[in-house]
Amino acid sequence: MNLALKDILNKYGSKKEPFFFLISYDLKNYVVQPLKDLDEDIQFEINEKVSSKIHENINLSKSPLSFEEYKKKFNILQENIKEGNTYLLNLTTKTKIDTHLSLDEIYSKARAKFKLKFKDDFVCFSPERFIQIKKNKIFTYPMKGTIDAKVPNAEARILGDIKEMAEHTMVVDLLRNDLGIVANKVKVEKFRYIDKINAGNKKLLQISSKISGHLDENWHEKIGDILTSLLPAGSITGTPKRKTIEILNEVEDYERDYYTGVFGVYDGETLDSAVNIRFIEKNSMGKLFYKSGGGITCDSNVYTEYLELLDKIYIPA
Repeated sequence: MNLALKDILNKYGSKKEPFFFLISYDLKNYVVQPLKDLDEDIQFEINEKVSSKIHENINLSKSPLSFEEYKKKFNILQENIKEGNTYLLNLTTKTKIDTHLSLDEIYSKARAKFKLKFKDDFVCFSPERFIQIKKNKIFTYPMKGTIDAKVPNAEARILGDIKEMAEHTMVVDLLRNDLGIVANKVKVEKFRYIDKINAGNKKLLQISSKISGHLDENWHEKIGDILTSLLPAGSITGTPKRKTIEILNEVEDYERDYYTGVFGVYDGETLDSAVNIRFIEKNSMGKLFYKSGGGITCDSNVYTEYLELLDKIYIPA
């Protein structure tokens, strides 16, 4: 646990000082700034409703890891599942991409519930909320399960898919338990509903659930405790969380850093935040990399998972 981060968040919450926060996957790196002093090169938007209509197709040239490389990683995860070390893992990787667009242009064109451009380092256009707190209630909305909307009977197929049902149920159970660390009266308010997502040149259907819990009235003073207790997010790690993180650290041969971390805003009364997925990063050489991933269970098909990894490399314009 990063004690300095927790103390900073608690300090601003205690004063009800509106602030922006950005926290890396491993909680080692973070930015917390009062909104009135926010750096000009940090831009963000939180849009409650975003149309799934595709306005512009933005073609990306992708240079992903080979199917053979992906299969090696997949097989290691399957061995760990067979040995009972884990039941669900979110395997991610980074893919070199080429586009004529700058990070500023990508940020401007992308449409998503949560958008962030951090300096000239990365752009994130996430459809997934992490936690939301309002009126002493905390909400989380795990998103797990994806299908191309053009597939015949797509909605019925994904809702009836046993593998997708198992994967989503495990994530819901994990996040319900996570909320129980910081809240009481935790319950699943809505289980497995459909979100329509603009995914570049196609539309995707994604499955989400809504989980809630009650917080003490002094939750503002404990924002740091709440966030650090819940991170990293269950939807981008797996279950059991601690062991799964150890396995992923060994199998993924790159640093996630701010990818699959979180960013958000506290306005003095409410808090809203997103999981940093749909993520394009610029390295020191000016090359662009798109980080993406998907959940792996014992029922996963390696080829299907590989295609899903590639399908998630898009700009929702």
